[in-house]
Amino acid sequence: MKATKWIAALVMGASLAGVAYAASAQEQVIPSMVYRTGPYAPSGIPVADGFSDYVNLINERDGGLNGVKLRVEECETQYNTERGVECYERLKAQGGTIFSPYSTGITYALIDRAVADKSVIFSMGYGRASATVGNIFPWVFTAPATYWGGASAGVQYFAKEAGGKDKLKGKKIAYVYIDIAYGKEPIPVFQNYAEELGFKLELVPVPAPGLEQKSIWLQIRQMRPDYVYLQGWGAMNAVSIKEAAAVGFPRDKMLGVWWSSQDSDVQAAGAAAKGYKGLSFHGASKDMGLLKDMKKYLVDKGKAADGAKHFGEIGYLRGAMNAMFTVEALRDAQEKYGKGKVMNGEQSRDGFEAINLTDDRIAKLGLKGFLQPIKMACDNHLGDGKIVVVQWSGDQWKTASDWIAPENQKLWPLYLKDAETYAREKNIASRNCAKS
Repeated sequence: MKATKWIAALVMGASLAGVAYAASAQEQVIPSMVYRTGPYAPSGIPVADGFSDYVNLINERDGGLNGVKLRVEECETQYNTERGVECYERLKAQGGTIFSPYSTGITYALIDRAVADKSVIFSMGYGRASATVGNIFPWVFTAPATYWGGASAGVQYFAKEAGGKDKLKGKKIAYVYIDIAYGKEPIPVFQNYAEELGFKLELVPVPAPGLEQKSIWLQIRQMRPDYVYLQGWGAMNAVSIKEAAAVGFPRDKMLGVWWSSQDSDVQAAGAAAKGYKGLSFHGASKDMGLLKDMKKYLVDKGKAADGAKHFGEIGYLRGAMNAMFTVEALRDAQEKYGKGKVMNGEQSRDGFEAINLTDDRIAKLGLKGFLQPIKMACDNHLGDGKIVVVQWSGDQWKTASDWIAPENQKLWPLYLKDAETYAREKNIASRNCAKS
């Protein structure tokens, strides 16, 4: 509230102050932790734009969420953990209840804080995989996929390309990853699959930020892997693709995790990227009702973020999807606690756990064919989403597989084991989800 409003309130009495407070209370702050600058900006900007535009669409098209205006508050993290924690504290002080760090390192740093602050950490497709176990990590959500799920889908796809899981025996898969927490996260899953299926796993760490990789790809050429799974970030991804081309490794034998498969990655790699494949937990089509509404209410009116520069890109779609989950959580929370009200942290958490994106609901959101149904629960903060392979044709992403379900029957014991280890280390009791 501006100083002049405070003065007016004092002069006119406490009743006017109450009116001013009531007006401001009907605005839900939506934190947006972004990295529009730094070496990872090419990956971060489209996501931030898509997130902002989706929230603003709700305001422009629907008049807010049941009458509550949504206000996006951005804070620049530069993909730096210390700055990310500072952003979290700043945005929390402004009334934020749901935080998407867009960084595994920042997510790890906020997990314990979220418990004390009763803040929701929504790490969509990144972060600590075992936070999927909601009765031990009640404030963290991982839907619709984790890096462990990505590794599972990647191995299944390689197996299908080879002619079956039994055909992977004796094959060689190189896991090329940025040498930070994000890159290390799925290693145990790859190791388990290598032991089970009999393929040789080559771990190839790339020092951050990954701008110099010539010696690494010469090493990979000597390894002669059958497939490469890439988990890079920002400018590293394009360098990996170009260096793969330079040593003659087929790009259609490469498969990047979703954060290594954005328009910025392949555009920066130029012609070398043609044929490159990536994973995605959502579709890549630009022919969706949601985008038509965004064009009508935002782009055509000059209200789109960044001048609509990244409108419709796969990273932009991912940011919009993140915002969609955030808004749907708040919508579900309002259903329980009162429409037209601003939700606090606990209510926002309950809203996430109530998310049930059926085919019908997905269609009503203008996202038909974009994602598979997702249902959250107190003890399942993942929702068992599915993953698809997309391939860069030279000017656009095209679907290259059916939807792949991560083998959660193999992953859940790993989630539980890691979550239980965390619970013992922190001396915390498992939440009783039967009462939720």
